[in-house]
Amino acid sequence: MTLLTCQLAQFPFLSISTSLPSRLSENSKRQRTLHEIVGGGIVADVILWRRKDLTLWILSITVATWVVFERCGYTLLSLISSVLLLLVTIIFLWAKSASILNRPAPPLPELHLSEDMVNEAASFIRSHVNDFLSVSQDIAMGKNPRLFFKVAACLWVISVISGLTDLITLCYTSLLLVLTIPALYEKYEDYVDRQVVLMYRKLHQFYVKLDEKRVLTYQQWILEKEKLS
Repeated sequence: MTLLTCQLAQFPFLSISTSLPSRLSENSKRQRTLHEIVGGGIVADVILWRRKDLTLWILSITVATWVVFERCGYTLLSLISSVLLLLVTIIFLWAKSASILNRPAPPLPELHLSEDMVNEAASFIRSHVNDFLSVSQDIAMGKNPRLFFKVAACLWVISVISGLTDLITLCYTSLLLVLTIPALYEKYEDYVDRQVVLMYRKLHQFYVKLDEKRVLTYQQWILEKEKLS
């Protein structure tokens, strides 16, 4: 039996784990709230429906955009052209009727880009483009293998998903999930956590039984080997 014990000690993966449920219960007690996990601030307020008016406005705009592009058959260029044509026509007729009827002209803001605004926008774009190029260079030169595999996995997932649906439907579905799943989880957090822990315990019990059978099989194999020797 000493030989059997020593040989079993060489395979620690055959030992039955009993500390996993306790570690799970410790990990399930989050140090941060869900509001902090999703980013905090106005973004978390929108995702968790704490600013319902803004969330409903974003959701309505998203649904309207999806309907316009997917159901009405508009493209981005045709939609922009139609909106601009309607806007220019209304402003033109308003200005002409105001001059004829001695009414005030339409209150248009000053259409002018200042040099400071252009410089700030250019600086913002340049900074992010340089960051992107720096990360791309590190990946191409093999300096960050972990980041390479992350980027490759993300690109592969995007490629698979894009083959199943179009960009508009994907963006609409993603935003709909972001605006519903976290809010529903926060509302039913205790119930979901209980179900997850229960499911994990069942999986752990199955793992323990499987591990016991594996240990017994290995023990029998070692005993037969000792008898033959």
